[in-house]
Amino acid sequence: MPVMHSNGMPLGTTAPPFSLPGVDGEVYSLDSFADAELLVVVFTCNHCPYAIASEDRLLAIQNDYRDKGVRLVAINPNDAEEYPDDSFEKMKERAAEKGFNFPYLRDESQEVARAYDAACTPDVFVFDRDRKLLYNGRIDDNWKEPAKVTRRELRELLDAALRGETVDFEHTPSMGCSIKWK
Repeated sequence: MPVMHSNGMPLGTTAPPFSLPGVDGEVYSLDSFADAELLVVVFTCNHCPYAIASEDRLLAIQNDYRDKGVRLVAINPNDAEEYPDDSFEKMKERAAEKGFNFPYLRDESQEVARAYDAACTPDVFVFDRDRKLLYNGRIDDNWKEPAKVTRRELRELLDAALRGETVDFEHTPSMGCSIKWK
């Protein structure tokens, strides 16, 4: 399985708009998260081992930061014809099975993933209150073995941003399976 890295959308970029169906039957847009101090947009999928390994971490991050004004949204842009495990029905099953505490959206046209210049699953983007990009990088430094994580960059970024501080560390790109383009 070839490993891809996030492209590194330029910091300060405005979050591209979207309107996508969620597995809960709702349609979500940027306005759906207007109350969020920070918005974490994660491009992910059902079948990639890197994406699967990130699920519990993302669930924990949403649990730990929800009351601080952080909202997380996951978007699956993969070609479901070639990768049936990424179909909308399978997304519903996965979200229910894992107890996703954040919206899980389907980007069937792949237009949203292209607008964000997403490259891999997971690909993490963090936007401030004005929806300007603060971060496009990895969740932490060990995707495979959570017990061996020594650096939690996403949490460091969220903590600093919530304190109103700038982040002074080098952003390490996210890595995972390539987005499965049509």
